[in-house]
Amino acid sequence: MYLEFYGLKDKPFGKTPDPEMLFLSRRHEEALARMEQAVEDRELLLLTGEIGSGKTTLSRALIDRLPENFKPCLIINPRLSPNQLLRTVSRRLGAEEPKYFKSDLVEQIFELLFQHYHNGICPVLIIDEAHLIPSRETFEEVRLLTNCQLDKENLVSIILIGQPELNQRLSHPVYQALRQRVGIRYHLAGLAREELPEYLEFRLKKAGREKNLFAPEAIEAIWVFSGGIPRRINNIAANALIEGFAREVKLIQPRIIEDVAEDLGLEKMIEVKDQKTNAVRKAG
Repeated sequence: MYLEFYGLKDKPFGKTPDPEMLFLSRRHEEALARMEQAVEDRELLLLTGEIGSGKTTLSRALIDRLPENFKPCLIINPRLSPNQLLRTVSRRLGAEEPKYFKSDLVEQIFELLFQHYHNGICPVLIIDEAHLIPSRETFEEVRLLTNCQLDKENLVSIILIGQPELNQRLSHPVYQALRQRVGIRYHLAGLAREELPEYLEFRLKKAGREKNLFAPEAIEAIWVFSGGIPRRINNIAANALIEGFAREVKLIQPRIIEDVAEDLGLEKMIEVKDQKTNAVRKAG
């Protein structure tokens, strides 16, 4: 098993959104800070990012950080009709038997929100993969949930998380009313080039290894094929460790990264300048 071979206690590059493995790059730290601000101000926040940029992991980290007076209500599959969305929200708020008809559901949701408010609790509705919401009508119900408010404050904080097409979709004129309710926006980009070695080191230490496993040229190759996107980094690095174990290599070299990228069908996301490439070839 490659874990024992490399002196690891756990898998350092897993695919699950584990908050314990969250590396707070400058951009991720900024995104998390804005999410926390949206919760505190009870705002509607729109968080977008490329596939695998770490949006879901950030949402789990946010949930872990919420004070006791905030109640997370997470929806991970938003392919819902308007009625299904409201029933799901009602259930997340604590209803054992959500109402069926829309008018009854809206009244039930408001009563639940007011009850939480009376108890000093603010629900935080987090809708992950929001770009998959199927219809304008379902989005309209999200907007109408922001109407659940008292004279001076909202009764619920809402966070919409999705891929970049969510921004494109909401730019259509029919979503103008919803756009006007968005208090905070943030687009999550990948890691900066200089953060990649820190990211790999952070993950390895979390998994129980203090020493580096990747040669500098291998890190550069990971950067070229990942573009700084955490999920791609994890996929490449995890497979590189398996391949390195098979070859009985203690330090991962760029050739292994290139072979792994080819096996995974990955194309270069960043083109290396000719001068730098020539310099590396001469050094080799």
